[in-house]
Amino acid sequence: MSSVDISEILDNSKELDRLRKEQEDVIIEINKMHKKLQSTPEVVEKPGDNSLSRLKMLYIHAKDLCESEVSVSSQLLVQLDAIMPTGNQGQQHRRRIEGGEQKKKRMKADSEVPRLSPSMRNHLEALANLKGEQVAARVTQEDAGKDEWFVVKVTHFDKETREFEVLDEEPGDDEEGTGQRKYKLPMSHIIPFPKRNDPTSAPEFPSGKHVLAVYPETTALYKATVVQSRK
Repeated sequence: MSSVDISEILDNSKELDRLRKEQEDVIIEINKMHKKLQSTPEVVEKPGDNSLSRLKMLYIHAKDLCESEVSVSSQLLVQLDAIMPTGNQGQQHRRRIEGGEQKKKRMKADSEVPRLSPSMRNHLEALANLKGEQVAARVTQEDAGKDEWFVVKVTHFDKETREFEVLDEEPGDDEEGTGQRKYKLPMSHIIPFPKRNDPTSAPEFPSGKHVLAVYPETTALYKATVVQSRK
C-alpha cells in the first residue's frame, strides 16, 4: 500500500465528510423554509418575497450535493478495491497488472462525473453573464425587519460561493455623496430585469399584483400594486 493511495483515500474521505455536513446544513435550511411557509403561507404574496425561489435553490443545491457524494463514494470504492489484498501475492500482482488500465479508466470516468446538474450549471452561467447589467437587489439581511431594495449594477458573480458583488451607482448619504455603495449578496437577494431587446421575457403583471417599482430619478425601489396591466 503506497503513501499516495493512503493520501488519496484520506482526501476523498474528508471530502465525503464535508459533503455530508453541508447536506445537513441545507436540510436544516429547507426545514426552516417549510416551517415558515406552513405557519405563514400568505408570505409568498408579499411584494419582494423570494421564499419559493429560495426553497427551489435549496432543493437544487441538495440534489447537487447528493450527486457529488455519489461521485466521491465511487472513487473511494475504486481506491479501496485497488489496495485490498485478495488471494496470494502473485495472483494479486497479476490482477493489478491486468486490471490496471481498466481501473484507471474507471477512476478517470468517476472523476469526470459532473458535480453540478446541467440545469444548475446553465443557471449559474446565466447569472455570471449578468456582469455589467442592472438588477434589483435586496441589500438587507433575511431576518431584517424592513426590506430595502435598490437598482444596482452587477460587477461580479462567484460561482463557487454563489454570491453577487454589486454596485449602487447612486452616491449614498452616509458617504456624503462622494462614494458608491458596494454589496456582496446571495443569489436569493437578486432579481434580474427582463431583457430590453426581448419583450417576451417580461412577465405579465395583472391588476392587483404586488410588485417593486422604482422611485423616479433614484435607484431605490418601493412596494407597489399594479392598477392596470400594460397594453
